[in-house]
Amino acid sequence: MSERLLEVESLQVSFVTDEGTVQAVDEVSFALGSGEVLAIVGESGCGKSVTAMTLMGLTRLPNARCSGSAKLRGEELLTAPERRMREIRGGEIAMIFQDPMSALNPVQRVGDQIVEQIRAHEEIAKGPALARAIAAMDRVGIPRAAERARAFPHEFSGGMRQRVMIAMALSSSPSLLIADEPTTALDVTIQAQILHEIGRLRAETNAGVILVTHDLGVVADIADRIVVMYAGRIVEQGSLDELFYDPQHPYTWGLLGSIARVDRERPPRLPTIAGQPPSLVSPPRGCHFRPRCPHEFARCTEVPPLESRLAEAPEHRDRCWLSPQEKRAKRVVDGQIGLAGGTTVVA
Repeated sequence: MSERLLEVESLQVSFVTDEGTVQAVDEVSFALGSGEVLAIVGESGCGKSVTAMTLMGLTRLPNARCSGSAKLRGEELLTAPERRMREIRGGEIAMIFQDPMSALNPVQRVGDQIVEQIRAHEEIAKGPALARAIAAMDRVGIPRAAERARAFPHEFSGGMRQRVMIAMALSSSPSLLIADEPTTALDVTIQAQILHEIGRLRAETNAGVILVTHDLGVVADIADRIVVMYAGRIVEQGSLDELFYDPQHPYTWGLLGSIARVDRERPPRLPTIAGQPPSLVSPPRGCHFRPRCPHEFARCTEVPPLESRLAEAPEHRDRCWLSPQEKRAKRVVDGQIGLAGGTTVVA
């Protein structure tokens, strides 16, 4: 890994609710280097967005409880004063939010919002800041950017509002960009353009990128490493090739198997993962994926550690009691095909 930009250790985030305590993030640890793209993938409700928002200091609520550590270039984010976090947010760390309509101010012109973001972190006059805001809007594919900068958020489509959010995030050239489902509302042509802009920011500024998504197609196009989350925990992490060619956790098999393949005969129905994600108020004992896993056995009632079980890939870690040989054999029986092509080989 290149120079360590972000280090997250044993991060836990819970929320006290009327129904009980929701353990949204449970012992999550990962690191990110400068110029690296880390993808966090998983179903809705698995803790991806809560993890990202905690790094931004946006889960500091009366009913929230956070522990662990998250350091940006050695500076602790979880205990940083709010005044310092306001300097970090938008300047050193920028975030593209999943819902642009709720993230944008509905009574302020979009150009003014981007200008405000720039001037909050730099000594710059309003005129040059506006020119930079218009240039950022143009970069992300907003037509007639100078004219549209005077529009209000409700005058944009959902995809256009998402592009405004991306322009705002890119405008200050942050050292860490967190993109929470940045291409969900966009068509495939604009998706490619946005991914290109994120890649260009990475190349020009050596910024680290955390990509929060459920779209493994986007992940394959841009990510260096992948973290797979399920029910608040990391269940597998490794390089892009390791997870696509040799996935180790049954949940990862399900995610990969549910994707349509253009190089295979069209099946009557895409495979799905049986059951529903568990309640985080009262999760299952042991492995959280146990109730949905077709390969459950007695030891699964114990919590498996997140560790490497492959001598040839010490950084490829997973949270499953099955041995690598058992996993590979079961994947072949299940008909699991890697996205990279070819049937998984039994060790």
